[in-house]
Amino acid sequence: MNTVTELPAPDIAPFRARRDRLAARMQAAGGGVAVLATAPERPRNRDTHYPYRFDSYFHYLTGFGEPEAIVVLVAGETPRSVLFCRAKDEEREIWDGRRWGPEAAREAFGFDEAHAVDEFDARIPDLLADQPQLWCGFGYDAAWDARLTRALNAVRARTRSGVTAPHGLRDVLAELDEMRLVKDASELAIMRRAGEISAAAHCRAMRATRPGRHEYEIEAELLHAFRAAGSQAPAYPSIVASGPNACILHYVENDRLMRDGDLLLIDAGCELDGYASDITRTFPVGGRFSGPQRDVYDLVLAAQHAARAATRPGNDWNAAHEAAVRVLAQGMLDLGLLQGSLDAVLEQHSYRRFYMHRTGHWLGRDVHDAGEYKQDGQWRTLVPGMVMTIEPGCYIRPAEDVPEAFWNIGIRIEDDALVTEDGCEYLTDGVPREAGEIEALMRDGA
Repeated sequence: MNTVTELPAPDIAPFRARRDRLAARMQAAGGGVAVLATAPERPRNRDTHYPYRFDSYFHYLTGFGEPEAIVVLVAGETPRSVLFCRAKDEEREIWDGRRWGPEAAREAFGFDEAHAVDEFDARIPDLLADQPQLWCGFGYDAAWDARLTRALNAVRARTRSGVTAPHGLRDVLAELDEMRLVKDASELAIMRRAGEISAAAHCRAMRATRPGRHEYEIEAELLHAFRAAGSQAPAYPSIVASGPNACILHYVENDRLMRDGDLLLIDAGCELDGYASDITRTFPVGGRFSGPQRDVYDLVLAAQHAARAATRPGNDWNAAHEAAVRVLAQGMLDLGLLQGSLDAVLEQHSYRRFYMHRTGHWLGRDVHDAGEYKQDGQWRTLVPGMVMTIEPGCYIRPAEDVPEAFWNIGIRIEDDALVTEDGCEYLTDGVPREAGEIEALMRDGA
């Protein structure tokens, strides 16, 4: 028979601290009750489900990874947290794996109360009664919205007995977005390890790449390295794009035969304990960059260096993008890809023909993580503890007005950057980014 002691016990301190912080933010904004459900299980086909992945917001507050779970947080001078989760069921545990059950989950995860999830609909009206506001994430799941609406109506039905229903609806996800923007020490420790795992996977992929192999073979090297190092899954579908495929930003078919003279662009990262890493490297399938490939590669790397220098406390979010764009635009002029003056190229956005995406995004529990990029219409100011990607690129498709030597060169260089007190730290330094270092690593692999 399965026992609770066979389940891994989490470090609950960071999760309790986050629940307390959220309760304090709610209380400062008028109090009330927050209700948040985890992600549902999703069918893949017939009676098979996709591998389960919890909701990022829910797990950020609870550390609880089972499906069919709901957390209720009551703000106040003494905040109260209530977990609803699956009941213990010996038969289902034989088929599907161990469950915590309410009693053990309450103790292990630091909740004040825990109940079977089947009791949620009956208990939630009492938790909402006489509370000023309901904090939730309306608009993302129609079935969940309807369930909360029924709970509100159940409270409203008691008005003649003196019970009041919440009179305000607040977006709890917006509060959590602000909290998630700045990572705590426990989050950064996981993200550093995720960066190390992903960097080692990219090194393995570089060593394994050679003409005559398929893109999916290199994808398999990445997946092996992720899982062998303890990662639970890729953070997103891996992009393994050779030759002309490198000019497709979100290419995921990964089925082309690689040829000598191709570049291979790999955008791949693992997820570890709910946190994503995100690395892109571009390198020659045959082990050496051609002259035009090296020219474009060095340009993109120079743009990344400029963006990194602009990623520091006090600068705004857009500073890194502006720095990268300026370097890329001048380089496109120098290589003959664009004509005119630098000011004209920047003003007319001509560079977007070859660089059409932003230079980065927030990173954390989601690969494109939570958080607004502007506040009151202005780009957000960077502060220590924020984590983002820095990923300039250049993608040159065949065209009559483009020198043929540059055709099908697609290059992106991406690293995960932590804003520190005096600049930024790369969490993904374990994989080379200088062209000469990449060629040396590939020679060693061969």
